[in-house]
Order: sequence, then C-alpha cells, then structure tokens
Amino acid sequence: MASKQDGVGDIPCLRWDDTARGAELMGILNVTPDSFSDGGRLESPSAVVEHARLLLTAGAQVLDLGGESTRPGAQAVSLEEECARVLPALSVLRQTFPQALISVDTRHGEVAEAALRQGAVMINDVSGGEDPRLLAAVAAADAAVVLMHKQGEPAHMQDAPRYHDVVSEVSEALCNSITRALAAGVQRERILVDPGIGFGKTVVHNCALLAALSHIHQHCARPLLVGLSRKRFLSALLAQDLDNAERDQASHILHAMIAPRCALLRVHDVSGARRALTLAQALAPDGMH
Repeated sequence: MASKQDGVGDIPCLRWDDTARGAELMGILNVTPDSFSDGGRLESPSAVVEHARLLLTAGAQVLDLGGESTRPGAQAVSLEEECARVLPALSVLRQTFPQALISVDTRHGEVAEAALRQGAVMINDVSGGEDPRLLAAVAAADAAVVLMHKQGEPAHMQDAPRYHDVVSEVSEALCNSITRALAAGVQRERILVDPGIGFGKTVVHNCALLAALSHIHQHCARPLLVGLSRKRFLSALLAQDLDNAERDQASHILHAMIAPRCALLRVHDVSGARRALTLAQALAPDGMH
C-alpha cells in the first residue's frame, strides 16, 4: 500500500494498483461531540494521542481523523468549527507520531487544504468529490483520496432511500466520482472508492452492496474501502438492540468475510478486527502452511 520512496520526508505516500486486495485497517479517530458510537470521547489532546496510540499498536495502518459527524440525522457544522476540531488534533498527532499515515475525514475543500498543509496524506470524502476545491487540494498535494457514495445529505439521507438497482447505480456514481478526480489532476493510483454503507441505504441495500463488492471493484477498476463498523444495520440484521461491544463482534464477522475484496477496512475496534482477519486468513486457501 505505502511507498516510502514516494513520501515526503519520513512519511510514506499512499498508492494502490487497481488489483489491490487483502484488507489493511484504518482506525477511526472522531473528534466530534455527536458521532453515533463514540462522540465526545476524544475532547483533549491527551485523549486523542492515547487513542491513536492504541489504534496504531493494535495494527492500524492509517488513522482517520474526523471533525464533522455524518451519521444519519447529523446536522452540518461550520467550516470554522470543523477546522477548530480537526487541526489541533492533527498537529498533536503529527508531532507525536511523525511517521503515521493520517487521513482526514472531510467533504470540504477548505478543511482538506488546511489538513494537507499540516501533514495529512489522505482525504476521506463522504461526498465523493462534490467540492472541486477538495479535489484540487488533493491533486496539488499529490495526496490520496477516498471517494464515497452517499444518497442525500446526512440530516435526511435515511428518511426514504430508493434505488432501481442499488449496485449498478452506486457503481456508476463512483465511476463518475473517479472521473471528476482524474479531471482535477488526482493520480489514479491515489484513489480508493467506498460504496457508502449506511449512507442513504436501507438494510437490503447495504447487504446487496456488500455481496457485490467484487462487481463494484471490477466496474470501477479501483480498490475499495469499506466502513461498516458499528453501524445500525447490524442491529437490524440481528433483530437486536446491540451495544458497541456487540456491534464490534458483528462487525468483525463481516470484516472477515469481505476482507479479501477490500484494500482498507475503516474500523473502531482495530485489535478485534485484526484478530478476525488473522483467523480468516488462516483458513484461506493460501493461508495454511
């Protein structure tokens, strides 16, 4: 995944060829008061550093730092507030973990510009590149980008999501996002795509997309990032009201199942995900010795 030869100083760049599979782990760092499972937990620099240390020690290859909740029903925050949450945390992370690969989860060009100047190497964009300024910033920094699919805005995206053919429509939308990014000057090998589990999708839509990851990968000709960790559709599938620990268990079952078709998995519980992937690999045809 990473190449130190192409990096800036000691920080590797992120690049993938279009066949990249066998998931690595992106650990979630939410510096938001209202994220769905961990809002308000990382309110101080010391808390951010300690949680990042846990994620990296557990085996996270990338840290994903977010300052705007995009959970269903979430309200947008101002650019000033998002920057006030993200940039101080990014600064302390870069100082404490100078070689860490840090992604910033934002859909706003101004935030992306500031984050990339401050040492982020990836932008995780839930809007799929809707802001031309964000794509221009990624291109100028020769950074990586995740282009995600969503239907509607977070505040209302789960009200009544509809598709004629969710797999085809999401695949085509992701291809359009890739085209926008390439036109803005982003390098193809820096692009990942994300089908956007839970972002304007019903439980049926989510399951259809997870079952069709190979098709999406082939259609888009880019590797996949998938984020299903702790999402509420897991409770719906099991017909139970799950707490975070129980959602982690359910998440890791699916992580083990889909890992061969992904390049990155975005997870809360990195240590649990790592164990699940290790066990799944032991049973893979090429995993036993």
